Amino acid sequence: MKRVERSEILDYATYEDGRENFRAEVIKIKAPRRVHIGDYFTLLFENHTTVRYQIQEMLRAERIVREADILHEIETYNELLGKEGELGCTLLIEIEDPAVRNPKLQQWWSLPEKLYLRLEDGTLIRPTFDERQRGDGRLSSVQYMKFDTMGHVPIAAGVDLPDLQTETPLSGAQREALRTDL
Repeated sequence: MKRVERSEILDYATYEDGRENFRAEVIKIKAPRRVHIGDYFTLLFENHTTVRYQIQEMLRAERIVREADILHEIETYNELLGKEGELGCTLLIEIEDPAVRNPKLQQWWSLPEKLYLRLEDGTLIRPTFDERQRGDGRLSSVQYMKFDTMGHVPIAAGVDLPDLQTETPLSGAQREALRTDL
């Protein structure tokens, strides 16, 4: 997948002028790339535009203007994108109540290894993930992952934890969006 380049990034003041239109475009792009798995998990598959948006939003929110800092943000967010044949995504563990969330983040320590994408032939593709998102005996509620589908479009996403097994079939629109990204 094409990486975001420095020449595509606007200073935050200029970005602000067109932000609402760009934000509306990104919301449309994200919709078919958002996959809910059961009650707690959402995979948000990233692409060039979603990563560019995240970079612009970070520069805006943090008022980043130093060139070295801008380049650091570009490098950091480009890590979300998969290589050839891979799908990069952000996993959101969505449990609002901290009294419920905190024990689950400990209990689900092995969650990154238990997520999968199912290909049409039944093959399960497990993700690679950033180990820095796990520590102190618990997971972070946000995980960054890559699924090497070898260029194949998945038909479902699921989890097979001992206490939680669920799978979500991908819609035609979701599969087409991921096909475009591959």
